[in-house]
Amino acid sequence: MNRIQELREKRAKVWDQAKKFLDERRQENGLISPEDNATYEKMEKEVVDLGKEVERLERQEAVDRELSAAVSKPLAGRPEKSKEGKTGRATDNYRTAFWGAMRNKMNPSVQNALQIGQDSEGGFLVPDEYEQQLIQALEEANVLRQLCNVINTSHGDRKIPVVASHGSAAWMDEESAFQENDDTFTQVSLSAYKLGTMLKVSDELLHDSFFDLEGYVAEEFARRIGAAEEEAFLLGNGSSKPTGLLNSTGGASLGVTASSATAISMDEVFDLYHSLKSAYRKNATFVVNDATVKAIRKLKDGQGQYLWQPSVTAGTPDTILNRPVQTSQYMPTAAAGEKTILFGDFNYYWIADRQGRTFKRLNELYAANGQVGFLAWQRLDAKLILPEAVKVLQQK
Repeated sequence: MNRIQELREKRAKVWDQAKKFLDERRQENGLISPEDNATYEKMEKEVVDLGKEVERLERQEAVDRELSAAVSKPLAGRPEKSKEGKTGRATDNYRTAFWGAMRNKMNPSVQNALQIGQDSEGGFLVPDEYEQQLIQALEEANVLRQLCNVINTSHGDRKIPVVASHGSAAWMDEESAFQENDDTFTQVSLSAYKLGTMLKVSDELLHDSFFDLEGYVAEEFARRIGAAEEEAFLLGNGSSKPTGLLNSTGGASLGVTASSATAISMDEVFDLYHSLKSAYRKNATFVVNDATVKAIRKLKDGQGQYLWQPSVTAGTPDTILNRPVQTSQYMPTAAAGEKTILFGDFNYYWIADRQGRTFKRLNELYAANGQVGFLAWQRLDAKLILPEAVKVLQQK
């Protein structure tokens, strides 16, 4: 049996045992003793740990597939026409020149090749194929990039027309006049904010041909930028950064206000689910904090079924009320006035990437320490285009 599937089935079995234990030890008031709660939490922790191990193995499997994929293409014509015909930043010359510049192995031919991707701030745009690697890494480090609508913009503000209100039809008598009832439109404008980071590499590692500079930069860039992006996509206030989904202005609309400042009930999760129009529910996802998932795991629906269900199928996330659930460390935990659960169709949250990611090498700044600095930055904006498409549960 596949190791990943084996762990998924083991996780589901442990969860069934945890639910059975919880049901057997509930007192008349619905609570369990501190001793039983400690036992249950150990079982729940095993469920969480197994889930994380499944995610790790799935990532490894994806990397193995990518590395084992064929890198050559069969000849389909004359030898002189067998090249891929890449241009600009996608060419092998540009890729070689780019990483030569990052390692300080410059020569006239390298300088000429890099003119293709030189940007206005003295850096070099990432080669096209490597940029795809960075985008993939960002998606792995940022849960919202997997859910939201990502577009690319070249210059200026991207204006998106949005229907603010719809007209309606009306019954009328024969030969009576049609009533004027137009739709009204608004615009949402996406600009570009700069997000950057700096990393340092020792001279020894930089000039060591066995050191994977590309892999290191991609991983570090993804970790830093992905975390900053995800935080802004949720908590950003629109000032020098994107407008987040939890922002009071331009964020998700209020679906439910909980009756408690620190707890969530089963009815409130149901109310949040049904506060979203059915048209959006078919593609909707829950986004919560790990602590909130922990609280929801103990809740049941009217038929005695637990709201949270572990996935036993590869590539399928866990569910709440049969809708996928994703966790983010930047979602608030339950406290007075905090917005703890997002539920909606996140395709209506648009992320606009401006041009590409850019690197710049700093030769002199850290030379005394035997290091070379690298600046990495990108420009982007993000906004919720249609507030009614995402609802939020807010604590009392």
